[in-house]
Amino acid sequence: MRRSPSRWSLILLGTGVFLLVLTQLLVWYVEPRAKRTPTDVNSTTVFSGEGSYFDTGSVSTVDGQTITITRRVLGDVAGSERSGNAIWDVSTQIDTPKTLPLADPRKSLQWTTERWVTDRRTNLPVRCCEEKPRFEGEAYLKFPFDVEKRVYTWWDSTLGAAVPLEFKGTTKIRGHRGYLFVGTVAATATGTRQVPGVLVGRPQGQVLAEEWYSNAGIELTVDQRTGRIMNAAIAPTKTLRAPGSKKDAITLLSSKRLEFTEATRREQVTLASDDGSRLKVLGETAPVVGGIAGGLLAAAGVLMLIRGRRRTEHSDK
Repeated sequence: MRRSPSRWSLILLGTGVFLLVLTQLLVWYVEPRAKRTPTDVNSTTVFSGEGSYFDTGSVSTVDGQTITITRRVLGDVAGSERSGNAIWDVSTQIDTPKTLPLADPRKSLQWTTERWVTDRRTNLPVRCCEEKPRFEGEAYLKFPFDVEKRVYTWWDSTLGAAVPLEFKGTTKIRGHRGYLFVGTVAATATGTRQVPGVLVGRPQGQVLAEEWYSNAGIELTVDQRTGRIMNAAIAPTKTLRAPGSKKDAITLLSSKRLEFTEATRREQVTLASDDGSRLKVLGETAPVVGGIAGGLLAAAGVLMLIRGRRRTEHSDK
């Protein structure tokens, strides 16, 4: 009399096959879809450092002041769902000790608003959904997922162009390892501004002074897995020149180093660690553990089936 395969052998074999299939789904389907730029972002990052700025009250540049840059990012969830892209509305204000306590961003030293639309997988710009400005490059508020050790083009809003950032090795921010990218911006004319001629050494009443911008040091420390910027430091200088002049007449803003505050670094590292851990589980830990467990269980089930068949054949004889 032939015996049917034991229940345990079929359970082990079925469970093992299920785990093997599941691990493939995690690697080829679930984990790639988890690597998508979030649409429900609501964050604030703050830069701070010592610098100089042009004070309109005294009509002069004052030195040794605390400069604060506050950037608020709010995701347009509804628009993102309709378009399939990541749409972020960004507000950036530059404050001095005089303007920082004021609640109205319009009273800050400088206030700009932008609307960023990017591909959720590649982080590249997408031309839709009232994008403003029309930007280029691979990185701005974040880098793509799975950051590589190569040159990336980073969009500099003040310059209005992409800046190449070179990979300069690894470093740690609050114990979390990241990739360091650095770059500079040479003095570049970025526009004009109508000002009293006397401010730039011209006797006439009003002139179109040239706005110039440079950045002596851009340093971004990026989490490799998520592309999140864990620390950022910049050294911007904005000046005015008389039309056609090769010399700066007025310093509007200057700092040797404006850097993420400690609170911002702590928050960014925590987010990078949490997001990275989830991606690691989906892309590495679960597939490896599931693959090993699935293989062992499937092998045990097959072995039990073979042994059961041999016992049946032996008993038939």
